[in-house]
Amino acid sequence: MRSVNIGICGLGTVGAGVFNVLGRNSNSINSRANCEIGVTQVGARRDNPGCDTSGTDVSRDIFDVAKNPEIDIVVELIGGTTVALDLVMTALQHGKHVVTANKALIAAHGTEIFAEAESRNLIVAFEAAVAGGIPIIKALREGLSANRINWLAGIINGTTNFILSEMDSKGRDFADVLNEAQEKGYAEADPTFDVEGIDAAHKLVIMASLAFAMPLSLDGIFTDGITKLEPQDVSYARELGYAIKHLGIARQTPEGVELRVHPTLVPEKCLIAGVNDVSNAVMVNADAVGTTLFYGPGAGSEPTASSVIADIIDVARTMASSPDSWVPALGCASSALQEQKIMDIQDIETSFYIRFSALDQAGVLSNVTKIMGDAGISIEAIIQKEQPAGEEYVNVIILTNVTKEKFLDEAVTYIEQLETVRGSVNFIRVEHLDQ
Repeated sequence: MRSVNIGICGLGTVGAGVFNVLGRNSNSINSRANCEIGVTQVGARRDNPGCDTSGTDVSRDIFDVAKNPEIDIVVELIGGTTVALDLVMTALQHGKHVVTANKALIAAHGTEIFAEAESRNLIVAFEAAVAGGIPIIKALREGLSANRINWLAGIINGTTNFILSEMDSKGRDFADVLNEAQEKGYAEADPTFDVEGIDAAHKLVIMASLAFAMPLSLDGIFTDGITKLEPQDVSYARELGYAIKHLGIARQTPEGVELRVHPTLVPEKCLIAGVNDVSNAVMVNADAVGTTLFYGPGAGSEPTASSVIADIIDVARTMASSPDSWVPALGCASSALQEQKIMDIQDIETSFYIRFSALDQAGVLSNVTKIMGDAGISIEAIIQKEQPAGEEYVNVIILTNVTKEKFLDEAVTYIEQLETVRGSVNFIRVEHLDQ
């Protein structure tokens, strides 16, 4: 039986998980790969007490691994987009196949990485870059390859899902839950990438490229985080039969491709509305199969290691065959990828949840509905909440039918100028995910 030698770069949470699972499940992994897979070298600046590398060559210089002539597959698990890019390109230039869990690297530099790999008849695999242990990359690239994909929508960041789940079930404030998420290790000391949607945007770009056969690019994607959400909006949404989820949405339309990450009201009956805590889920709607749901742990040491090792097995199986038979990195030949127009958020059509504070007096709501009517916005429901004791103002909730965002923005501007309305108008997009 042939041998395939692995070099792991990075021995953090995921790196340790990969090392441990490869050792623990070596017999079944080797039987599935039809070869003997072994870790020849580890590159890490420091040891991880969670794994025993005493019998393994460990280098403090990760580039030693990329240049080691004995290694067949380099596993990049260091993160970031600077040193990681240099490491991956060095590995390819030295004839190594690459497996990575680095979504930011693939989203920002995938095009040049894949071109380099293709020019050298090498494979770059990245299943763990999106949704941790959920095999969504393989599903989009291979399992659904007979389909025309219409849209996909996903909870693809566990930190934001944990925060929203706690705000929903316990009525807690954003800042309070964020602090707990940091204490539990769900969020970094600087949580910006998670709570502002940047992490989700990287993952969405990768999925959209696979779904719609378009080049990787972060240009044009709309990103909105969860920092401005208030517990009352989460509570009101639940009263109305919705849950608020932070979604990445990609949709193919005749006008172009929608690429957007933002808080979203989804009906309680929708399967994705019941995905809580740090779990991830991705819904995919396609012409032949209809709507499918992929659900599971979106992060963590061994769940992510599961996806990394699945890639290692795939590469180990494939590397001995002709490159003509390999599945391309983005599901189709690079020459078949086509640039597509990314729609401006102002031109995207969806329904909206709107909340504002208004004086509880005659004529106020009629003024608001006239403004919305003049903007061409149809109202599905309007609810005036009970007036708090001693308060002149009440919360007003409006659910709209589908409209373009630019019409909603126009109406909001006029509503905020009314003397009977206090403060800003808050709105959240609504998606029914049923077509």
